[in-house]
Parts: sequence; C-alpha cells; structure tokens
Amino acid sequence: MSNQRKTTLPADRPELSPEVMQAKQRFGIIGNSPALIAAIERAIRVAPIDLSVLVTGESGAGKEFFPKIIHQFGARKHKKYIAVNCGAIPEGTIDSELFGHEKGSFTGAIAARKGYFEEADGGTLFLDEVAELPLTTQARLLRVLETGEFLKVGSSTVQKTDVRIVAATNVDLLEAVKKGKFREDLYYRLSTIRIEVPDLHDRGDDIHLLARKFASDFSRKYMTEPITFSEEAVRSMELYRWPGNVRQLKNIVDQLALFEAGREVSRDQLLELLPLDRSGLATPTVQPHPADYEAERKMLWQLVLSLRTEVDQLRRKVEGRNADAGDPAAFEPVSSVTSLVKYPEVDVIRNAAPTTIEEAEKQTVLDTLARNNGNKRKTAEDLNISVRTLYRKLQEYEA
Repeated sequence: MSNQRKTTLPADRPELSPEVMQAKQRFGIIGNSPALIAAIERAIRVAPIDLSVLVTGESGAGKEFFPKIIHQFGARKHKKYIAVNCGAIPEGTIDSELFGHEKGSFTGAIAARKGYFEEADGGTLFLDEVAELPLTTQARLLRVLETGEFLKVGSSTVQKTDVRIVAATNVDLLEAVKKGKFREDLYYRLSTIRIEVPDLHDRGDDIHLLARKFASDFSRKYMTEPITFSEEAVRSMELYRWPGNVRQLKNIVDQLALFEAGREVSRDQLLELLPLDRSGLATPTVQPHPADYEAERKMLWQLVLSLRTEVDQLRRKVEGRNADAGDPAAFEPVSSVTSLVKYPEVDVIRNAAPTTIEEAEKQTVLDTLARNNGNKRKTAEDLNISVRTLYRKLQEYEA
C-alpha cells in the first residue's frame, strides 16, 4: 500500500487515498470537505471488521452512501445488500417484513414469507430510520444482534442468520433513550462504531461543486441549455444553512436548470426559490461560509469590542452601588450583546483586557468554550461561526 499514489489536494484539504477515490467514483459522492472525507475513510476502515455501525446525520445529508461503502469494501460484498426504510413500514407489519411469517399467522398471510433477515443471510442489512422501530421490534432486533437468532411471526422454530447490520438515523438516540422511545441496550449494541455524516452547510466549497453537478446532470438528462451561477449566487448558496441538506440543494438547482436554462443564475433568482422563515424573510445568511476567515475575524472583533464596552458599563455600575465584587449576582446584563455571549462568571470581568485583536479573539473563543463545558457545537452557535472554523481556531491556539 505504501507505493500507491494519493491524490493531492490544496493545503487545507487531506490527501485522498485510492480507496477513498474508488468509493467516491463508485457511488457518485461529490465533495472534498475534511468531514466528508473523514466519514468515508471511517467507513472503509470498519468495512472488513464485522461490527455493527450506526450512521448519524441530518435528513438528506447522504447517509445512505455509507452502508453501501461498508458492504462493498467488506468480505460480504458478493452477498446480498438489502436496504430497509423502517419509517416507511406500518407498525403492524414491520415484524413480518423483517423476520418473515408463517402461513395463517395473521389475516392476509395466505402463504409463508421470508423476512429481510433471512433473505440477507451472509450479506448486509441497512436499517434506515432505525429510531422509528416499535419497542417490541427493537427487542427482536436486539436478540438477532446478540445471538443471530430470530422467530418468524406465528412460528415457534428458532432460525439462525448471519447478517451484518448497519443502521442510520437523524434522531438523537440518547435523547430517545431518555424519553423511553428507544432501548438503551439496543443503542449501545447498534453504535459499536459511529459514523457522523456532515451537514451540507458545514461542507464549504462542496456546495458549489454539488450545484454544478446537479445542473450538469439535469441539462444532460433533459437536453436543456446548461446554467451557470454568478459569484453572488454562489456566495448565497454557501451562506445558506440548507435545512434539507443535499436533497434540498438538488431540488433548488433542478428548478433553476429548468426555468433559467442557458442563463447565468443571479443571487435574486436563487433567493426567490429559498424557503422563507416565519417573518417572511429569506434565511440565507444564518451561517457564515467557513472559508471567509477575514469576515469572521471582523465579526469576532466587533463582538469583543461590544463585550469590553459592556464590561466597562458593568464596572461603573458596580462601583456606583458599592456592590460586593465577589458576588456574581451583582453583575446584571445591560446590553443585548449578552444574548450572543453570556458572562456569568465575575472572573471574566476581572481579567486584564487583551492588547491585540488576536489575543482578544482567542480569549473570547476560549472563554465561550469553557462556559459551554467544551461543547463545540454550542460554542460555535454562541459565537455565530461554523463548527469547522471553531476547530481551526482551536488548532491555531493549540487548545
């Protein structure tokens, strides 16, 4: 393997191994964001080892590619691969679909039927939307995972199966466990290995790559003139949060490719197709583009200046009242900036003011991270920057 060549990308991108390139080409995966590449590499790494895998990520992010990668790069690739959408099967028939049934076991069972676990014996079974399984079915699934045994509906004969399970969900399963909607023992059995698929708005330049790919596919399929995107349109695409992820982006590009065929798509034409929030305003500026480091630096510095102003106001207020300097309750917020970054600790106010932009930025980021107990996603939200940018800054600070 050491003599195999790797594809070299720009300095901020990882090198792609031949296996990653093969997976991307085989399954039509577009993008080079570090989080996406890391997820693909993780799937390839676990593929030869028969461990249960849980794929997580928002709806439309592309979770369905990863069980296929695991199957293709594993020892079961010559056996069956079956994908089951657990959320699309009625609760009354889900056990029959998964485990099969005997003739006459329920109304309409006019003949015996094999279930997916029997059909996929020796291969891979992908359980999409696994959080939608009823609790009774979860108990049956746990038994299969632990012993390889199952019972058909209406049968007392134990059958064996050798199936690798890959599950996927866009639900926080730990939260579902707390609410009693998902079995805790099944959660830990399914999530032996976890693969997190990044959201589209965290993938930076991949958004434009995907838009161009979807536009090209539409033009080729329907024999229409190709469209291009203005710089402002591309910028808006990269700023928008894409709650529907890749699926939503494809929907928008298909509409543009139809109605704007042969033309350059402007920012206004793009925004017309984006959904509106409750106030009636389009929401393409929620998340700054990860690569726009200078804009984010300016934003952070403005935040720091606002915070320093607030600290001065608080100090004058406290001195005027002769408040107890050791009582955190004496420091009440006096401006709207605390809705972005809150400082409940007195020690923050006592700290010496930073002398440079870099030091001020670092102090703000690290204080916010500490206040959120190391939760990087919550910290990024408080600072109004992307998680990717937060990781990059922490690497710069060696934190």
